[in-house]
Parts: sequence; structure tokens; C-alpha cells
Amino acid sequence: MSSSGLGWKWWLEGQKQIMKTKKVPISITLALVYLLNDSVIAEPVRIVLPAETASFRVGPGAEMAMAQCLQCHSAEYITTQPPLGRDAWMASIQKMRAKYGASISPEAESALLEYLVGNYGAPPKPLTTK
Repeated sequence: MSSSGLGWKWWLEGQKQIMKTKKVPISITLALVYLLNDSVIAEPVRIVLPAETASFRVGPGAEMAMAQCLQCHSAEYITTQPPLGRDAWMASIQKMRAKYGASISPEAESALLEYLVGNYGAPPKPLTTK
């Protein structure tokens, strides 16, 4: 006889002893087993994401920006940013490459920077004289 068969018989005998000594009706035991099994076997959850509604502003470099940026995040990630200056956009591009592994080539970096600054950049601060 296999050891798994002995284990099963041993468990079954233990359950019979519990039911005899504790006076647990078999119907309660079966109901608990059914409820526990039913809660473990659940229906799969279906998640439907909303359609992408944001888009990049049309202009020189828009297609390249879409090709680079939409690989990892939605257009809203850029379009909802506050207007950023050139240095802030450059830091963002470098962060995407260094921290998140974005495959932005050095050639694409300058074109992407120009597009972001030109379409989502902060206006240059006026020069002040004293």
C-alpha cells in the first residue's frame, strides 16, 4: 500500500473520531467543505480599460514622440504635465531612459526634446534688467 493511501485513511479515521467525540453532524461538515470550496473557486475577473482619448499635439516631431513615448505610457502622461522648461523636459527624458529603460536614442532625444518643449513647454521667462 502506498504512503499516500495510508495518509488518506489516517485522515479519514481522524475525521470520524472528531465527529464522534465532538458530535458534529455530517451535514454541517459537508456544508463547511462546500462553502470553503465554493469561495476558493471564483469566477475570473474581467477588467476593461477605458479607450485612449488623449493625443499628442500635431506638429513636427509628433509621430516620433508617439513612437517613443506610447511604448510605455499614455499620451495623458505628457499632456497633463504642467508646462515644463527645457531642463525639466530633458531630465524627464533622461529619467525615462535611465530608470525605466526607454529605448530613446541620442538622435531621437534631441528631436523629442524639441517637440516637448515646443508643444508642452513653459514659455521662456522674460529677461529682467535692473
